[in-house]
Amino acid sequence: MTRSRRTNELLEGDREAARIALTLGAELRAARRSARQTQHQLGRRVGLGTTRISELERGFGASATLSTWSRLGMAISRPLAISFSRNLAASPEPTDAGHLAAQELVLRLARENGRTGVFEMPTRTSAAPGVVDVAIRDDAALVLILVEIWNRVTDLGSASRSTSRKVADVEASVPSPAFRVASCWLLVDNAANRAIVRRFPEIFRARFSGSSIGWTRAIANGETPPLASGVAWIDPRSNRITPVRIQRGRR
Repeated sequence: MTRSRRTNELLEGDREAARIALTLGAELRAARRSARQTQHQLGRRVGLGTTRISELERGFGASATLSTWSRLGMAISRPLAISFSRNLAASPEPTDAGHLAAQELVLRLARENGRTGVFEMPTRTSAAPGVVDVAIRDDAALVLILVEIWNRVTDLGSASRSTSRKVADVEASVPSPAFRVASCWLLVDNAANRAIVRRFPEIFRARFSGSSIGWTRAIANGETPPLASGVAWIDPRSNRITPVRIQRGRR
């Protein structure tokens, strides 16, 4: 097993060296011509023959020493710069890792509750097609739950209209007329989202008239969701979904 791994590394290393040599050769040729130097002139400056310079420019320089490439770089006024790239074994963090963590939690809960979860479900029947973060199909309750996850609500009106449009699209294409479509927002539990809820309590109360406690149980425990749309908090770090308690607005 060790021998096979080393062989693969040697082969891949040789391929990478060939690719690097091809790139360096092309850049060497372009820089030499830009400086109006002949291969003979360049070779004399770095102690190489014309034939070897030609080979290097055509990509046959994988076996050339670092000293040779360094001298060539200095001769064309482009010093050689070499470093190792990122660790291939390390798993890069996606740019939307926070949002993905919330979707992952909702999908896991759906599976644990015997439901079918759909990641990034497209809606295509309207003039402005969209994507639902997570759709949960509950065949026993004959309900399709559309879950929209918000890391931060920056345009409350636009977000609300988008969700309404997606619900209408999905209602026009449910798998069976017996299915109903239910909708819920999950707000990532952070200071920015809490400030939005505190500032516009009447809007949230009017838009999400379904019980937040009921929606929390529906997503987390697999209970039948309320008839009206709802909103709840989601915290991917603690794997928790909790109710949103909307305070009464000031008169």
